Amino acid sequence: MFNSIALSKKMKTKGSMCKAFVFNTLLLTTLLFTSLQVTADQFKQFANLEVHYIALPSTFIEPSIATQYNIKRSKNNGLLNISILNSKQNKQSVEAILTGTGKNLIGQTHQLEFRQIKEGKAIYYLAEYPFINEEIVNFEINVKTEKKSNTLKFQHKFYVD
Repeated sequence: MFNSIALSKKMKTKGSMCKAFVFNTLLLTTLLFTSLQVTADQFKQFANLEVHYIALPSTFIEPSIATQYNIKRSKNNGLLNISILNSKQNKQSVEAILTGTGKNLIGQTHQLEFRQIKEGKAIYYLAEYPFINEEIVNFEINVKTEKKSNTLKFQHKFYVD
């Protein structure tokens, strides 16, 4: 698990907006890697599907967890985590095929390669994204379930830790 004392010391050196972002990101990441389904406020509703998403620097992930899930930890490597829940079936995880891109403000596009992670009944989709400090990225992700395709669009600003 994350070292909350070290986190607290790091958070004191950042601005208040960054503090809130770091805390919320770490909380969600902790939920992800303890086999709980993500229940963050950061989701888009598509009919009966809730598509939860988060983007964060890979350095927020503990080394042992990164190794377990083959995640490259680097100050310039971001991680996207997406989960799809069926709101009409007691928030059960839904399998999907995810494809998409991340595009920065000067038009550079990076193709996202998602991989599925199953932990018990939870299903997550992870993709890595290279970034520079304070880079703003527009993500466009196609979420294809067996019944329908939906497009998730969101913007994220990455910070080097």
